[in-house]
Amino acid sequence: MAFVESLLPLDFKSLVYVAVALVVLSHVIPYLTDPHAIRAYPGPFLARFTDLWLGRVVALGHRSEVVHEMHAKHGKFVRIAPNHLSIADPDALQIVYAHGNGSLKSNFYDAFVSIQRGLFNTRSRSEHARKRKIVSHIFSQKSVLEFEPHVREYVTQLFRHWDRMCEDGAKGLKGDDGEGGWRGKEGRVWFDCLPWYNYLAFDIIGDLAFGSPFGMLQTCKDAAAVAVSHNDAMAAYGGEGKLEVEYLPAVEVINNRGTYSASMGVLAPWMRPIAKKFPWFSKGDKAVKALAGIAIAAVAQRLQTPTDRRDLLGKLQDGKDDEGKPMGREELTAEALTELIAGSDTTSNSSCAITYYLALNPQAQANLQKELDDALGNEDDPVTSFQSTKTLPYLEAVINESLRLHSTSGIGLPRLVPEGGLTVCGKTFPEGTVLSVPTYTIHRDKSVWGEDVDAFRPERWFEQDKNDIQRTFNPFSFGPRSCVGRNLASMELLIIIASIFRRYEFVLEHPNQSLETMEGFLRKPVECHVGMKRRAQ
Repeated sequence: MAFVESLLPLDFKSLVYVAVALVVLSHVIPYLTDPHAIRAYPGPFLARFTDLWLGRVVALGHRSEVVHEMHAKHGKFVRIAPNHLSIADPDALQIVYAHGNGSLKSNFYDAFVSIQRGLFNTRSRSEHARKRKIVSHIFSQKSVLEFEPHVREYVTQLFRHWDRMCEDGAKGLKGDDGEGGWRGKEGRVWFDCLPWYNYLAFDIIGDLAFGSPFGMLQTCKDAAAVAVSHNDAMAAYGGEGKLEVEYLPAVEVINNRGTYSASMGVLAPWMRPIAKKFPWFSKGDKAVKALAGIAIAAVAQRLQTPTDRRDLLGKLQDGKDDEGKPMGREELTAEALTELIAGSDTTSNSSCAITYYLALNPQAQANLQKELDDALGNEDDPVTSFQSTKTLPYLEAVINESLRLHSTSGIGLPRLVPEGGLTVCGKTFPEGTVLSVPTYTIHRDKSVWGEDVDAFRPERWFEQDKNDIQRTFNPFSFGPRSCVGRNLASMELLIIIASIFRRYEFVLEHPNQSLETMEGFLRKPVECHVGMKRRAQ
């Protein structure tokens, strides 16, 4: 009380000085006392004292590239925040994210909670084990194969559009803005393929997760129903009242939400309420609520119209934990939201990146098409089956090489060192230190991948040491918190890429054009302009 009273006579300017001094000391003292034993490690000057350096990097949308540059400059260990060390070494991957090492997700994941904690953002080991037990069987290889006919159905819908575009494009015609403004020239149709991959991925996950597509392929438009009132939507679960929705661009909402949450997550918890007051963060907060509204609306609509179809939501409803308890209403919706994000963004971004790299490298595209023709030449169905594609080595190499260069999750996922400390690459770190291994950087480790790490070359997957690849390739994360939907993602990519490149040929609109990306939590292409034509059958 005496301290507070001593401040009262001070004028406003003095109070500002005191506040600034307290903020500075709160950042300098931890640096001097070094509770995480990482002061000796190099990194950006500001990152030694504040989370704001990393926060700004994330907000600008190129975290993976910037951290990669820091490792190129400083070496294996780089300090990227006062308590956070990035370790660019494949061996660290097996330790930081290993089963049984006791590490937990950091408070970075708190920024991704909207409805309630789900499998992705829960930080409790026991709660994660409970959720994973309920969810994991849904994504087993056997279970995933039940979804194959639905994946093929939407690829077929995409082909109806693209076949007509190719036919009209060969005549020099143009499409309207509702179809992305494509145009015909030189016997090809020229267009941005990214929106189409978004439409495809969203309709697939809408069907698989909620029993019906979002209808993006039908309307050629990025739009999804969003619950206007979360409370009313929750009431609609039990048939009480009418579900009121509005339509918003789902892809834009997911992009804004990812950037917002990733930026907010790297800030200290005490800074987050302050950051939310700024206009940029305010926009992102609206995206978080809108995305939750998409999941709430989709789940409510699905449960209002019961079906015997075995979609993901139905299987989630049937799942039970060790005590025989099913998921509650909000928990069910939170997991459906996770499936929506993980099953849409990753598939569309990866499909777009694969198309880009094959259009950039005509010989690799020709090699893939020869393998597809040789293996599938007798099949009449334009959409290939998983059974037909799962053993094609060059197709697998093309997908893996694309995911190496464009892993949708390229950042180092942060983990807290557990009680007793953790030794990584010969260095021991105390409890509470945040460690991460950047996927983007280890995917460009020359000691593993060769001197031409920036080149797209599927052949390297037949040349490199398989043990080195196994310990370094990390598109789905590693350990107990790895991507539970890996089997579904792999099945979708095999069917989509094999079917598309068996049917069409692609070139880039501008030779040697780069694949521009933006990164929030996931790394996404901004656009991908290509020329496409039907292959001779």
